[in-house]
Amino acid sequence: MITWPEYRKLSFADKVSRLYEDGSFVMAIRYYQYKVNLYLLGNFYVEVFVEHKDSTIAKIALLENRSSRLRFYSDQIKLPVELLK
Repeated sequence: MITWPEYRKLSFADKVSRLYEDGSFVMAIRYYQYKVNLYLLGNFYVEVFVEHKDSTIAKIALLENRSSRLRFYSDQIKLPVELLK
């Protein structure tokens, strides 16, 4: 199982491949100009920020436990307690 520090060191292309091969799609939200897809990869959650206009991936980031977006996810799915602390 890959860890966040290992995943973070991958190239962008390898991050995308690894995410789509080994990750589990959880849900999507709208956030400003992005569609944000949430994936579970190993024991961490990854957000994929997709630009609406051209359907390109703008950013891949760890879902931090202090993220303001947690409330968008937590009202629709049950996130692990440690993420909500």
